[in-house]
Amino acid sequence: MLKLAIVDDNSFLIHAVKEKLSFFEDVSVKHTSLNGSELLTKLEENHNLDLILMDIEMPVLNGIETTQIVKQKYPHIKIIMLTAFDNDEHIFNAIKAGADGYLLKEINPKDLYDGILETLNGGAAMNPSIAMKTLKLLRNPIDIQNLKDKEEISLSTREVEVLEQLSKGLSYTVIADHLFLSPSTVRKHIENIYKKLQVHSKIEAVQKAKNHNII
Repeated sequence: MLKLAIVDDNSFLIHAVKEKLSFFEDVSVKHTSLNGSELLTKLEENHNLDLILMDIEMPVLNGIETTQIVKQKYPHIKIIMLTAFDNDEHIFNAIKAGADGYLLKEINPKDLYDGILETLNGGAAMNPSIAMKTLKLLRNPIDIQNLKDKEEISLSTREVEVLEQLSKGLSYTVIADHLFLSPSTVRKHIENIYKKLQVHSKIEAVQKAKNHNII
């Protein structure tokens, strides 16, 4: 009997996944959780599991952070990310956190079951589109570097607005007028932007922000 857990902040989707797995007699869903923190509590009580189907975007503790913790504490448990998102950043971070597979939620029951078996047998279950994106990430290490940098750069909404105005070549005073701020506040925002982006000029700031799709 294959012992599974499902983690998703949407109870309707948990039910949908359980329905898909109900076609297979050798699969038993031991427990379900609405976030990573809830799962970790349940695993402390009983970590006799083969595999976890893990959502990514969840409150309290997201799927990527949870995967990292589970893999450190219970390395025997396989984890497949089961998510609606197939963006590069999620794929890269999930693999880095130790995920054993990455499937999209619209998957049909047979492919989900096959993916579970494949992962338990030492393979890595992936939708073809995810596999293609993973290959692209490996072929372009620069993209991975950009993703890493992007993770470390977190500008506030106001800072992004100032940066967008700056990229149009506008002066501090005009930017201040446009955003209903004082010129000294704009100057302060720009100082913070320089610090966060680790640059020393307007041109550098705008260029780096464009490279990382911030503006």
